[in-house]
Amino acid sequence: MTDQSPIPAVMPMSAPADYYDMSRVRPEVAEAMRKINELGPRFAARAKGVDDDASFPVENYKDLADNGFLGLSIPVEFGGWGFSMGEYAIVGAEIAKYCGATALTFNMHNSSMAWSRFMYDMPNLSEAEKAAFAPLRAKQFTRAMKERAIYSQPISEGGQNWTSKPNQTQARPVEGGWKISGFKKFASLAGYCDYYTIVCTEVFEGQEPRHEDTMLFVVHKDAPGLTVKGDWDPLGMRGTNSRDLILKDVFVTEDDLLMPKGIFGKTLPNWPHMMATLSPTYMGVAQGAYDFTLAYLQGRVPGQPPIDRRMYATKRVAVSKMYARLANMRALWWQAFSEAKGMPSKAEVMRMYAAQYNVMEGVQEITALAIRTCGGQSMLKSLPLERMYRDSRCGALMLPYTSEIMEDYIGVLALYEMDELDSAPGDEGGARNSLWRGDSGALRMLR
Repeated sequence: MTDQSPIPAVMPMSAPADYYDMSRVRPEVAEAMRKINELGPRFAARAKGVDDDASFPVENYKDLADNGFLGLSIPVEFGGWGFSMGEYAIVGAEIAKYCGATALTFNMHNSSMAWSRFMYDMPNLSEAEKAAFAPLRAKQFTRAMKERAIYSQPISEGGQNWTSKPNQTQARPVEGGWKISGFKKFASLAGYCDYYTIVCTEVFEGQEPRHEDTMLFVVHKDAPGLTVKGDWDPLGMRGTNSRDLILKDVFVTEDDLLMPKGIFGKTLPNWPHMMATLSPTYMGVAQGAYDFTLAYLQGRVPGQPPIDRRMYATKRVAVSKMYARLANMRALWWQAFSEAKGMPSKAEVMRMYAAQYNVMEGVQEITALAIRTCGGQSMLKSLPLERMYRDSRCGALMLPYTSEIMEDYIGVLALYEMDELDSAPGDEGGARNSLWRGDSGALRMLR
C-alpha cells in the first residue's frame, strides 16, 4: 500500500548510485532503497513537527509498515525480506537522510528481529538450543508480519554502562515464570511500540547477580506493572520518544522469552557488528547534511530565494572537504557492514570499530562544516540543517560503542595479542568488558 497524499516540495537529494556501486547491491535491496527515497520527502516534511514537539513519527511508521519494511530483517520463510545486516544498514541510512529519529527508532525494531534471526544461525548453538529457540523466534516474527507489531529494545540503565555490570533490571523466578522489576533509561519508542524487548538479569537468593544469567523477555506494552514515565526534551533525536520505562513485578513466562536462557551470552559477543547498528542512522544524517549544502548553494531549497552561491571559492573548497570526508566514512563503513557476520576475524572487528568511530565523529564534523558553509541562515529552525546538527551530536554518546570506548578497543586490539587481552591495563571493570575477544580470554560473554 502506498501513501497517495501529495509529495511535498523538498530539496533534491543524492541517489544511492551516487555513493554505492549498485552492481554490488541485490535488486531487491536496490528496490527497497528506491522506495525509501520515494517515501523520503514525506518523512522530511514531517520531521520538523516531530522535532519541534518531541513527538513520535507515527505517520512515517505507518508508511514503513504499509510498504513491508517491518519485515526487512525477518527471514523469507516467515514472510520477511531476509536482508543481511549490511543490507539493512544501507536501507536504514537512506531513511536517515530524511528523518534521523525515524531511522534511529526503526533500528530498535529491526535489532530485535535481527537478534532472533542471526543468533539462531550461530554455529556454537547445539541442536537442543536451536530446537528451544525456534518456536520463540517464530512467535516474534509472526507478530511483526501478521500483526504489524513494532518492537522496542530498551537496554540502557541510568548510572552505568550496561555492559560493565549485570543489568540492574532483574527477573526473579516465581511459580510459572518470573517477575521483572527495574528501570530502563532512554527507552526509544516508549508508549508507541507494541512490544518491549527487556534485557534483564535472573537473580537467585543468596547469590550475587551474574552476567551469565542475562535473559531477554518480550513484554507487551499493556502488561500489568509496566509504565512509561518522564518527559522527553533532549537536544537532538527528539522524535525517538526515549522516555523512562518502569517495570514493577511484570509477570512473564518461558513463552515470553526472546531467546532461550544462556543464548544471549553465548552468541552476541561473537556477533559484535550487532552493536554497531546505530551507525546507519548517522551515516544517513551526514549524507542529508551534505545534500542540503549542495541544494542551498545551488539555490534549490524549496521556500528559499533561488540564490546561486557557487561562485565563492571558500564554499567550493568546503564542499570538497565535506565530500572527501563523507566518501572516506562511507567506504570504510560499507566495507565493515559488508563483512558483518558471526564469528568474525580480528581484522574485521577492528574495521568495524574504526567505522563506528569514524561515522559518529564524522557526522558531527560534516554537519558543523555544513552550517559554516551555508552561513547564519542555515541555523534557523525553519531549515533542516539545524536539526541535523543537533541530531549529529547524539551518536558518539550511545552505548556500548561510544567514541571513547572505540578509541580504547582499537588501541587494545592493535597493541595486544588475543591471549593478552584479559590482562591488558585499562578499564577492566567498566566498558572494557564488552570488548570482543574471539576465542581468547576468560571473558567470552558480554560482561
